[in-house]
Amino acid sequence: MDETEFWEIVDSTREAAEGDPEDHADLLVERLVRLDPDSVLDFARHFEARYNRAYHWDLWGAAAVLLGGAGADAFDFFRCWLIGQGREVFEGAVQDPDSLADLLDDFDPEIDGDGEELGYAADEAYEQLTGAVTPELGLPPQAGEPAGTPFDVEDDAVLAERLPALRERFGAE
Repeated sequence: MDETEFWEIVDSTREAAEGDPEDHADLLVERLVRLDPDSVLDFARHFEARYNRAYHWDLWGAAAVLLGGAGADAFDFFRCWLIGQGREVFEGAVQDPDSLADLLDDFDPEIDGDGEELGYAADEAYEQLTGAVTPELGLPPQAGEPAGTPFDVEDDAVLAERLPALRERFGAE
């Protein structure tokens, strides 16, 4: 599976789910079980590589702005959700997290930002296909700390300085 096919699967299942993250995960599993196990592992590698690539302080700050605060678990689930938003949003956010102010049409923290189930979709599909748990994917492990310059993601003044457009559009009143 190449990168284009990976993003096509993400996009088609998101569109069919009409933006609902839980439905998106269910549809993603349904789509992946129509593939062979090796293709599901390829999908999992693409997902995991992007998940690790999004481990960045400024994206954690973006999650904190959008969600009204984000601990480690919330940031993990946010990164899964971010991948689920498709290539344009994901790549734009990785390059410039503040660009999410323009890349997102809207954001409802009650619905959006939590893609935990998306993170398990490939594992679930692989298990349905093979009856076995997903093997090691052969990717380097996630870094011990997010990339970039560390900062307090709970400090509103720092968030406003580092992510001004996002804070202006989606930050707390």
